[in-house]
Amino acid sequence: MAKSPQPQGHGADQQAGDRESLAEPRSFSPGSRTELNGSANSEKQADKYGFIGGAQQLTGDSAEDIPPEVLRQREVKWLEMLSSWDKWMSKKHKKVKLRCQKGIPPSLRGRVWLYLCGGKVKMEQNRDRFQDLDGQPGDPKWVDVIEKDLHRQFPFHEMFVARGGHGQQDLFRVLKAYTLYRPEEGYCQAQAPIAAVLLMHMPAEEAFWCLVQICEKYLPGYYSAGLEAIQLDGEILFALLKRVSSVAHRHLKKHKIDPILYMTEWFMCVFSRTLPWASVLRVWDMFFCEGVKIIFRVGLVLLKCMLGSQEKLKVCQGQYETMELLRAVEPRYMQETFLIREILELPVSERDIEKEHLSQLRLWKESRGELHCKSPPRMHGARAIMGAEPPSKQDLNQKPTIIVNVLPDPRTTEEDRDKKKKKNRKNATSPPETSNQNPPPQDQLLPGQPQPLMKDTPLQASNQSLSSTEHDTYL
Repeated sequence: MAKSPQPQGHGADQQAGDRESLAEPRSFSPGSRTELNGSANSEKQADKYGFIGGAQQLTGDSAEDIPPEVLRQREVKWLEMLSSWDKWMSKKHKKVKLRCQKGIPPSLRGRVWLYLCGGKVKMEQNRDRFQDLDGQPGDPKWVDVIEKDLHRQFPFHEMFVARGGHGQQDLFRVLKAYTLYRPEEGYCQAQAPIAAVLLMHMPAEEAFWCLVQICEKYLPGYYSAGLEAIQLDGEILFALLKRVSSVAHRHLKKHKIDPILYMTEWFMCVFSRTLPWASVLRVWDMFFCEGVKIIFRVGLVLLKCMLGSQEKLKVCQGQYETMELLRAVEPRYMQETFLIREILELPVSERDIEKEHLSQLRLWKESRGELHCKSPPRMHGARAIMGAEPPSKQDLNQKPTIIVNVLPDPRTTEEDRDKKKKKNRKNATSPPETSNQNPPPQDQLLPGQPQPLMKDTPLQASNQSLSSTEHDTYL
């Protein structure tokens, strides 16, 4: 994960002759799934998350099965919240947090993530910025490294299975744009899986601004040279572990296993390369709402479950055995229902993290001197981000609106039309009256009576399942 011009820890590099440069625009074959790192794979069936194989493909009991009627109710509630997002965040934040903990509906997950992290506001305040960055060639040093990393990101997902396909093309665009947006930081390999997860749920421009918010608000300093911020958080995690599981803490301390050895990929990739996919999505739902404390809680739960009793420690008597155990966490501890329950019950708050942060920062300065990375202060979740940069109403407008033209009922009879003609002739000879500016509601109209056209209105509540309302091709 070390940040350098050369990728590390991802296996052999792709041969130069086998890959095309994504620095220049060109045509792609849309929807191609005939390649999986060079091998034919068109006959594989994708699961509901888009995986056609690999460790993260859906298995029997790794995910909850939500009844369709419950999903519809949740969709309607989330659409209502999105229509007045600022009010919900300021006055009913606890309700928003509770609904994130229950899981965001798949059809709305991308849009909700964009709103939670402040990416929507950032995008509206920087109109056309992504397009400008996208049109620039980029630093050749970072372009080359990004290209080498593209095929390594979720190679068993249908969006990224084809080399040079649309998924990899968008991934390149987002990562290259970030190196231009923050040239002092450049590119870090751990940003690639983050951007890939975002692209599974939203278009490239929205994914870019979500990535910006993660790097600047949620995990500031994580992707900078030297990885000081992740090392500091490793020390915070280890200190919190003493409170959560003294058995696990003593074992790791006894064998001199530094946190950086086992938690780097967990934290920098927000567990996207560790957990089953159903659990990844639930963790990300809560992470976008509540902030980095969710990542700390996940890490603490896994350490407690794997190393939290003398019985479990019998199989890992040394450093090597312990590291092997932490690299292969037992599936039962990562299962969605179990993991989410343990995360919610773990008593670790933002205050606990900040208190330990100050303590570890003091110890760092005493032993290593000042931090070289001067990162902005960390924001603990969506409410803190919105409070720091209050958005305008226009920044939160949903797009697009839906126009519904309701046609007259074709079952209207000739007799009804004749009656209307007679009534119109009679009205023409009678004195003019003030027209009714408030037509009756549609449910009070008589049978056969033409219904008025609906005005342009944002999508509101519905009792239908909303499989897509915005950018549905990315869901």
